[in-house]
Amino acid sequence: MDFRGEARLVGSTKKAGKGGDLGFEAELFKAADKIRANMEPSDYKHVVLGLIFLKHISDGFMAKRAELEKEYPDGVEDEDEYRADNVFWVPKPARWAHLQASAKQPGIGKLIDEAMLEIEKVNPSLKGVLPKDYARPALNPVMLGELIDLISGIGFKSDEGQSRDVLGRVYEYFLGQFAGAEGKRGGEFYTPRSVVRTMVEMLQPHDGRVYDPCCGSGGMFVQSEKFVENHGGRIGDIAVYGQESNHTTWRLCMMNLAVRGIDADIRWNSDGSFHRDELPDLRADYVLANPPFNVSDWGGNRLREDGRWKFGIPPAGNANFAWLQHILHHLAPAGTAGVVLANGGATSHTSILAKSFEIPTVVGVEHAALIQQGDAVIVDGNAGVACVNPGAEVVREYSRFDREYRAFNRNLEEIHDMPAETLDEVRITLGANVGLLSDIDFAHRHGAEGVGL
Repeated sequence: MDFRGEARLVGSTKKAGKGGDLGFEAELFKAADKIRANMEPSDYKHVVLGLIFLKHISDGFMAKRAELEKEYPDGVEDEDEYRADNVFWVPKPARWAHLQASAKQPGIGKLIDEAMLEIEKVNPSLKGVLPKDYARPALNPVMLGELIDLISGIGFKSDEGQSRDVLGRVYEYFLGQFAGAEGKRGGEFYTPRSVVRTMVEMLQPHDGRVYDPCCGSGGMFVQSEKFVENHGGRIGDIAVYGQESNHTTWRLCMMNLAVRGIDADIRWNSDGSFHRDELPDLRADYVLANPPFNVSDWGGNRLREDGRWKFGIPPAGNANFAWLQHILHHLAPAGTAGVVLANGGATSHTSILAKSFEIPTVVGVEHAALIQQGDAVIVDGNAGVACVNPGAEVVREYSRFDREYRAFNRNLEEIHDMPAETLDEVRITLGANVGLLSDIDFAHRHGAEGVGL
């Protein structure tokens, strides 16, 4: 195995500011949050994200239907015509226009549940994925109606294709906002986009197999597909594989990927990747993962003789080293991995890996938000891809982080007027041989041409 990579420490962040965003997501989220009233964010996110998903697949269906009406009218009612174009078939009672017309009815919750059931019935890949508890007494039908009206306006000025992309980006933005509202628990299903984008830019997954053994809501896959598209590739150039032990989170992931049109093999079981590895024979070209930090009750005593522990038996009281070895086990011979881990786990165990892989370089982030107290370690098998010569995209990412973090510090007095994601933005420091350079030096000395350390 060619794994002469670099360990780089990266910390937890949230996406800051407006860079690359649509501009209206923050206002949209504020409006949705106002409708929430006293409902807990952990419950409310399923209500909102389920409706956004329903709007998305309905818009996609109607766009394809309009295309068929112009080009092949005989195929308008042929489900296979839609599936051939990777479009979900949406039965008439589940179409957004029907729900929007019924939004003010007291039985709107039941109509939404029935819509979700109808969609699952005719789309096997969505079976068991969609939320179907909108009719429960705790949900105010007036609130549901207001949410439907709010979501109905997403993308209304765009053509159908643009509307679908807008809905995908809104879904991603809302995931991040709900994760922030849930604090530490949010880190169980969401890795801040700025962290994921940096990892993806380091690994550069142009094609091949991408794997995440604890995939949460699927953000690693979404950003990997974006990287491919931004560099002239197409969705499908990478094959996506994942596993998740929390069924509710698995459902979020399946919806998130479906919104983006990403075909993936995402497995679920409650035992998790250690005790029931659903993809034991997979050897991935890229692994991107944010495992749960410092888990003490991971059942390590039952796995003392496991064949994955090539570099020593992991401590029974902490799963960090087990996660690193599980990921190494699933790497192809020339594979590359980016892994978010707690700082303590990195310092105590990467020294063992360093002896085998000559890990020379560390990138650090100060401050932890969703990922508690968290620096993270990125293990990159292609020595030099990110730190020796990171290229313009990675440098721009670091420079952007630096600028936004400084703007945040300069405007603390305006903290309540800033987008929620900005509040947890971080500044990144780049270092070699564990000796950290100043983020000021990095941002101001290295422009956009790459940096040689």
